[in-house]
Amino acid sequence: MARILVIASYTPSLVLFRGDLLRTLVDLGHEVTCCSPDPDDGTLGRLDAWGVAHRAFRLQRAGMNPVADMATIRDLRGIMASVRPDHVLAYTIKPVIYGCLAAGRQKVPAIHAMITGLGTTFMGQGVRAALVQAYVRFMYRAALKECRTVFFQNTDDRAVFAEYGLVTPGQAIMINGSGINLERFPCCPVPDGEPVFLLVARLVHEKGVADFARAARLVKARYPGARFQVAGFFDDHPRAIGRDEMAAWTADGVIEYLGPTDDVRPLMRQCAAYCLPSYREGTPRTVLEAMATGRAIITTDTPGCRETVDDGINGLLVPVRDPAALAAAMLRLCEDRNLLLEMGRRSRELAAKKFDVVQVNAVITHAMGLTASDQTADAPAVPD
Repeated sequence: MARILVIASYTPSLVLFRGDLLRTLVDLGHEVTCCSPDPDDGTLGRLDAWGVAHRAFRLQRAGMNPVADMATIRDLRGIMASVRPDHVLAYTIKPVIYGCLAAGRQKVPAIHAMITGLGTTFMGQGVRAALVQAYVRFMYRAALKECRTVFFQNTDDRAVFAEYGLVTPGQAIMINGSGINLERFPCCPVPDGEPVFLLVARLVHEKGVADFARAARLVKARYPGARFQVAGFFDDHPRAIGRDEMAAWTADGVIEYLGPTDDVRPLMRQCAAYCLPSYREGTPRTVLEAMATGRAIITTDTPGCRETVDDGINGLLVPVRDPAALAAAMLRLCEDRNLLLEMGRRSRELAAKKFDVVQVNAVITHAMGLTASDQTADAPAVPD
């Protein structure tokens, strides 16, 4: 039995994105503790039911504040001194950087990082953005030097880290996103009637929310009955979609704003196609959920997103920041329901073949050296 500490920046993600992995680790007989900031009672209840402990730490999610970041490292070191983990697994940028640095200082035997995307930090342009990117690369280099394994969800991100010398070939392990639980997300028939296009995302411009709204306006000019739904929470990110902006789209009848949700399954069942015009991802979880539900996908030809679509087979790839191309893809599905249904069927097939969470978690536990001895030889490899 090993003691495992999992570090997250957003508490609900422990259930939404890592729940199957946490339960797998517990089922394998390991002692699992999670730590994250601002824990909520719902998440803590789910973790407790699974036999997973939780510890809170301080984290300023956005921006760089040396005082706050040092407090984060101190908190994490204190948790590690108490838990005495054999393995640390951190995901998202700040937990990876500060968690791995803290684990190195505490002499944790095995440290693992999961790169779930490069985030908006690597998308900025100009002198200030270049300085921030240089600083983040410096911090990644220091943190990942402590790691035994670094998991990547797409080959583009791995190539960026390799180009800057942030990881060695021996550290890098490819996984097919976070995986999707095919039982939790069963395939469902596409509803009859006018098509509903759905987008579920944090309400920031880099998710392509404004592009979705502009494309919706173009489509509704030809198909007034088509509906366009957005679900997600408003963020304090500098590039966030404002409440006034969303209110204007809804007032015009372009967008139906559904608010935040902790269960996307009803939304997936009622849509005809799923859209994510994001500027860059690790591997988008919502797309996997839509694929498992049996929905055609429209997403951008960009790192992370393109891994989920065989263009013209289970969905359509469009250029980034191109509402006209996005609208054209939507119109194609409005005009050809048979294509819409066939793409949905192929999405479910691809989800089962490539993104089944059981397969993804087998790769992770095997790479971490945590798989039960009778299962290790059967752990599947993930092709590049």
